[in-house]
Amino acid sequence: MVSIDELFSLAGKTALVTGGATGIGRMAATGLAAAGARVMIASRKGEDCATVAAEINGDGHPGKVEGFAGDVGNEEGLSALVAEINNRTDKLDILINNAGVTWGEPLKDFPYGAWARVMDVNVAGLFTLTRDLLPLLDAAASAEDPARVINLGSVMGTAAMGDGAYSYSASKAAVHHLTRILAKEFASRHITVNAFAPGPFQSRMTRFATGDPEMVKKVAATVPMGRIGSPDDIAGATVFLCAKAGSYVTGAVLPLDGGVHVMTGHELFSEE
Repeated sequence: MVSIDELFSLAGKTALVTGGATGIGRMAATGLAAAGARVMIASRKGEDCATVAAEINGDGHPGKVEGFAGDVGNEEGLSALVAEINNRTDKLDILINNAGVTWGEPLKDFPYGAWARVMDVNVAGLFTLTRDLLPLLDAAASAEDPARVINLGSVMGTAAMGDGAYSYSASKAAVHHLTRILAKEFASRHITVNAFAPGPFQSRMTRFATGDPEMVKKVAATVPMGRIGSPDDIAGATVFLCAKAGSYVTGAVLPLDGGVHVMTGHELFSEE
């Protein structure tokens, strides 16, 4: 058996995290850098990515982060991002498809356009980027050390909760199923494909519900484990799946939600 340090090391690995300047993407990128990886973060706001890369590097991690612009919401943006990645590396050990958008409105007001926008980024963009980066993933893959893909799903794609985010919840259910399909298809290529299904974490997307301590306390009270997620929860899960420790895991949708996905809402035969 290898040492614990080797089991969780990402030294020498190259990773891409889309949407890596904020929220869960930044948490994942920080974990990768802490484990020794070279990490590229990309989002529509390239300046923000460059700033965040410098901030993470300033923490003195063994890995390094570089940030630049990349849009996964349309074909032109995807093509430009793929070209940029190919200019920066000849192999890609880790791809984290984190970029995503949401849309929330009451049922009676939910617009038709909210479906195309959300599905374009969360599903079509994720699929197309993964497909187009396959040559780089193949170049890094081996039977002993597979290349890794992690897709960002959501507890809202697992449990029947809409909360006005109908297209978002449906898109994340699609991500979970697509993850399983790609895991099956890529296994022979020595590429693992897994997904995170997070519950509540602090991010730009959840600012409406976690924007101040009182709001966080209120949300935490609805979670079985009594708290919202922390950056370490994302970083730890990311390193596990991307390091040697997770090399035999594929097709999994990992619930990072403090138990929200197993809540049933009532106990049929409870005497309490």
